Amino acid sequence: MGRFVDVSHQITHDMTTYPGLPGPQIEDHITFDASQRSYAPGTEFSITRISMVANTGTYIDMPAHRYRDGADLADLDLEKVADVPGTVVDAPAREVGPEAFAGVPVQGRAVLIRTGWDRHWRTDKYGAPEHPFLTEEGARLLAEQGARMVGIDSVNIDDTSEAAQGARPAHSVLLAKGVPVVEHMCMLNRLPAEGFRFFAVPAKVRGMGTFPVRAFAIIDD
Repeated sequence: MGRFVDVSHQITHDMTTYPGLPGPQIEDHITFDASQRSYAPGTEFSITRISMVANTGTYIDMPAHRYRDGADLADLDLEKVADVPGTVVDAPAREVGPEAFAGVPVQGRAVLIRTGWDRHWRTDKYGAPEHPFLTEEGARLLAEQGARMVGIDSVNIDDTSEAAQGARPAHSVLLAKGVPVVEHMCMLNRLPAEGFRFFAVPAKVRGMGTFPVRAFAIIDD
């Protein structure tokens, strides 16, 4: 049935995903020892609690992340994020514009932008403003040509430098067209340019526009 490749980051206690956002707090809710009071001898369970912002680890952005009336996680059609034919695009330049997608099939596909920035994960460099990003023109091309989903292995799909003045055109263009965005991906170097199916399914939560995913691909053999 093909080879599985995980392209999502591990979530650990108190880690930083995006500079300035709090790290997840992972703790026991019920320990094995405490649970023994409720079960038959020799039977025990552990229940763990996690408190985190939605933008933790590798996560998906829905239109509700950007627009007040946008579709949220509970509105997400599975065909947009599960068993989607994938395309990997190498983008060595900091600004990923429409020229990066010349001759690349994007219609109906998960378009994954491979910048290599994930090599800085869990370092101060990762959140630096010089990270690679998708330009407004690049986002518009992907939306107009019918990309089903867009992902990137950088800290943000948009420019976050002072020059951007807080604008987020890639998010705005893609999410306005209902194209989910997957950020903070990793190990895209393990994927071919084509010949794989991509999955990035979040929990079905009403009222949230962003949530972590287990992003992975199945490479056709």
